[in-house]
Amino acid sequence: MIEQLPALRRILRSTLRAVPGCAIVGLVTFICFGLRLNFPTVSFFYLIVVVLQSLMGDFLSSAIVSVLSFLCLDYFFIPPFFSLRVSDSSDILALISFLVASLVVTRLTSEAQNAADSEERQRRQMARLYELARQLLELKPSVTFDASFLKPFRSQFELSAVCVFEGETAKLHLEGESLNSLAEFTRSAYISERDFNENASEVAVRLLRVGGHTVGAIGFEGLRDFEVTANPLAALATIMMERCYAFEQTTRAAAATDAEMFRGAMLDALAHEFKTPLATIVMAAGGIQEAGPLRSEQLELAETVEEEASRLGQLTTRLLRLARFERGDVKPHMELTDIRSVVGSLVEQYSKRWPDRRLSFVAGSRVDALVERELFWIGVGQLLDNACKYSQPDSEIKVSIEEGNQALAIQVWNSGSSIPESEQRRIFERFYRGDDARVVVPGSGLGLYVARKIAIAHGGTLELQEQSKSEEGVGFRFVVAHPDNK
Repeated sequence: MIEQLPALRRILRSTLRAVPGCAIVGLVTFICFGLRLNFPTVSFFYLIVVVLQSLMGDFLSSAIVSVLSFLCLDYFFIPPFFSLRVSDSSDILALISFLVASLVVTRLTSEAQNAADSEERQRRQMARLYELARQLLELKPSVTFDASFLKPFRSQFELSAVCVFEGETAKLHLEGESLNSLAEFTRSAYISERDFNENASEVAVRLLRVGGHTVGAIGFEGLRDFEVTANPLAALATIMMERCYAFEQTTRAAAATDAEMFRGAMLDALAHEFKTPLATIVMAAGGIQEAGPLRSEQLELAETVEEEASRLGQLTTRLLRLARFERGDVKPHMELTDIRSVVGSLVEQYSKRWPDRRLSFVAGSRVDALVERELFWIGVGQLLDNACKYSQPDSEIKVSIEEGNQALAIQVWNSGSSIPESEQRRIFERFYRGDDARVVVPGSGLGLYVARKIAIAHGGTLELQEQSKSEEGVGFRFVVAHPDNK
């Protein structure tokens, strides 16, 4: 029943448009009948009325006037008069010719009028689209994609309401007051990935697509000629959505760059500030040992202070160099190095630092690679540090070197712990720490990120090994390019 209402309204409008033409037909009939004009003259006047009606109305109203003119000709001007019967066959042909001619003229005129009206509507719609595009481009890039973005759409096309559903965030933005559940239609169109039209309520919904992927949907309520304008409006909405997203990503990237520069500057300042007091501590510890006889426990404490202060000084130097390396101020200075010796020293150091972990190192003869010793030490040391920190006491930690034709890989594996599958793809992101990691030990979330950057600087990568179903644990492969491939 609802679908029939627009058709009934169109018929009623056409009938009302035919009323003036019918009145003119009546007037022409009264005058011509009073003047006793003949059939050819009267038919000419009727044909003029039909043409005028066709210029002012549509085909249905013009057809009504044509049929009425035909009936008046037959009734008042063809013998026998005041009857719809026709006595002469030639008069029948004349009447039929008049009816056909009037209907053809009506059709041609109506089509020409409709074409002109359609062209005018398209011209107006194009002008509106141009004005809308101009208004959208004038919006400041800082404006986020929200309901305020939809105001130009609604005002320019005199819409009752306009709604956008964002697929990425599942947010729904509505501008105006909808009387026909526009929000639900828009959401449903996105879920079903189909455009939607409702002629009765003048609701049209179009999908927003980028690169063949559906990123959202936009719905219009009260949009006239939506067959012409809905798709261009959806294209403008897609462009603006992508513009907002691009600006947001650019802003985040700029903020991240500023934060990284600030962090690097802070690391530089702190490293420089630490060097002087650390050097003083080392000198003081050495002076205490040389100042006079000390008991064995005092001497041990002085040596520990000197050793740990020296180690902290080395860490500070490495921290300063690493901060500059991340910013690209320092390029790795490669030299042929026995990585078996470097990794062996690391394993020995961490074995002393973590006596409750069972560290083992499996390697053959000398293995050479082009690396920067200090950066390589930091990268592999980070993997050993994580393996010790995130494993339980008495856990087994295995370190090995695998030599291939294209690359060398240092493998670090620890038993007992595991990384949830949902977190595996994010562990190399800067500042990311898993839910379990935050609880177990404190940290910054930079370790694996830095280690991977060091591996990439050496022509390789850092990757998480697939976890074996039979043996629970976590393994990493620190890969560097083979010296023959440099």
